[in-house]
Amino acid sequence: MNIYETRRLLDEYLLFHYGAPHEVLPWAQGPREALNFAVRSVTELADFSLQPRAALDLGCAVGRSSFELARHCEAVLGIDYSHSFIEAAETLKHSSLPYERLDEATLRTALTATAPADCPRDRVSFETGDAMHLRADLGSYDLVHGANLLCRLTEPHLLLARLPELVKAGGQLLLTTPCTWLEEFTPRGQWPQGSTLDWLKQTLSADFDLVMQRDLPFLIREHARKYQWSVALGTRWIRR
Repeated sequence: MNIYETRRLLDEYLLFHYGAPHEVLPWAQGPREALNFAVRSVTELADFSLQPRAALDLGCAVGRSSFELARHCEAVLGIDYSHSFIEAAETLKHSSLPYERLDEATLRTALTATAPADCPRDRVSFETGDAMHLRADLGSYDLVHGANLLCRLTEPHLLLARLPELVKAGGQLLLTTPCTWLEEFTPRGQWPQGSTLDWLKQTLSADFDLVMQRDLPFLIREHARKYQWSVALGTRWIRR
């Protein structure tokens, strides 16, 4: 079974994207700066003084980054490979969505995901799609956002090769990755031969200028006493 179609992972991502800080991390000594990653991957990387009008959110999962982009862009398209994630994002355009947080063993807490009321949700549309084989008529955008996607693709170079076509001249490309290369997702022959950053520079430099690099910590809760704390490599590129 595709793990991205399981109820457990859907609930985990709804909490990751929409959970309040106290719902995700009740411990006072926890890494609170790692919360709200789906928002920070947009707000800490994008330059909205460039006034992007159309944005593409690749690997949008359950949609929180897409809604955040809608604060600044007139039209946002979110694409994800998971049907259950896209169904959840579509639901959140119009209403709240109940889900469960795993606490311990069989103990669960009922929670509700809601997109922020001040995000113009009517500006956002969602569709399922494969980031390595995007539809040919997708067009180009002022801003393309791809959060923690590259190291979950079997052939990431296929997406990187498509990016120059997807980003308009002068437009922004926002990428984050925890650089977690695993053979269960990406065959070893498709991994970078050196650092992920050097690989991105080598691959993208013909068409993009790297204008920002930032470390973005994030926290994914598995249950009340177990978390994944990671630090994503965040970059902003400008299409020449």
